[in-house]
Amino acid sequence: MTVDKRIGLGIAYAILSLLSVVMIFPFLWMLLSSFKDATQIFQPGLFPSDPTFENYIAILFSGNSRFPRWFLNSAIVATCTTASVLFFDSLLGYTLAKFEFPGKKIIFLLVISTLMIPTEMLVIPWYAMSRAMKWGNTYWGIMFPGMISAFGVFLMRQFMTSIPNDLIDAARIDGMGELRIFMKIVLPLVSPALATLAIFNFIGNWNAFLWPLIIASKPRMFTLPVGLANFSGEAGSDWHLIMTGATVAMVPLIILFLIFQKQIVRGIAMTGLKG
Repeated sequence: MTVDKRIGLGIAYAILSLLSVVMIFPFLWMLLSSFKDATQIFQPGLFPSDPTFENYIAILFSGNSRFPRWFLNSAIVATCTTASVLFFDSLLGYTLAKFEFPGKKIIFLLVISTLMIPTEMLVIPWYAMSRAMKWGNTYWGIMFPGMISAFGVFLMRQFMTSIPNDLIDAARIDGMGELRIFMKIVLPLVSPALATLAIFNFIGNWNAFLWPLIIASKPRMFTLPVGLANFSGEAGSDWHLIMTGATVAMVPLIILFLIFQKQIVRGIAMTGLKG
């Protein structure tokens, strides 16, 4: 390696390291602030002068805290919607990639065109539907807008077009049914895409705020983002509790990423290669 290349590589690493610090700093501040009490939260300095676990005890183990219920609500919503998206999006993607039928391209274009519609424009029809069906303050009312994803359909269809048709035809000749082919052959071959879609969808539903805020009016049905916003009121904001709650809320996302990081990186890297 020449001197010029070494210098360029060193500069690149220095810039990336600086950007990493800039990105990590807010999360580090949030973590350290979760160990501060209400009197320390606005004091200058990054590290707490008198670290305390009282904030964690208050939100997790206090008898009048609704945080565990909000955590459970977010876990149920994010898990169920992710499972639904993985099944239905991959099934539709498989249909659009490997079957020929009239209107196939039009259906695909219609699905993709929904990505151009802002979520805010869909809130009113969603709410009207929920009100008519009496879905307010229910898990189904919170979940149904995210049970299928147009982005997921596009992603799965792009991956599944690369699966050789001969492989599927051979399975049909051997007597395998379409559902069994889908479950036993197709899904294992697109596991990187499934992992990528799973974590994107889980994070999106875990962090969703606008729709849960509208459809859930009772505190027992709040999800974590809505519940954490509840710590802010006319009397002021409990920033020490907000920081603690946000820190706890990040734990499932970090665990999910650590488990699937290899599949996620592989899925993102291969997405642009699928025709």
